[in-house]
Amino acid sequence: MSNAELKSDQIERLVRHAIDARDQAYAPYSHFYVGAALMLFDDRILTGCNVENASYSLTLCAERVAAVNAVAAGYRHWRAIAVASVGGVAPCGACRQFLAEFQLDIPVIMVDVIDGAKRISKLSKLLPDAFDGSSLPSST
Repeated sequence: MSNAELKSDQIERLVRHAIDARDQAYAPYSHFYVGAALMLFDDRILTGCNVENASYSLTLCAERVAAVNAVAAGYRHWRAIAVASVGGVAPCGACRQFLAEFQLDIPVIMVDVIDGAKRISKLSKLLPDAFDGSSLPSST
């Protein structure tokens, strides 16, 4: 699906859900709150927020939480994802790889919660040469 296939009202709705999800973030150490929202092909939206842990390596990013929520609900293909944060940051490398497991061509909408600025990119552009199942040795 191309960015052009997302209507402006769909983008705005997705962004609102990501911003709302950000309000639920648990970030007592970094104070960097992130929300993510995945739009399904029927326009339903599933969300996630970052959840930090004192053992930093156990922290969960908002994008992965949203993706896990979608997979747990039986959805493995999505129309788009929005990520809301101060600065409108792109997903980290681990989240890019995690999302690529399911859909490399997904549009990623990054929104700055301070000024509302948005950037849209394809995940495949954010993660060129993604590691995938073809990178693994054959099981036969």
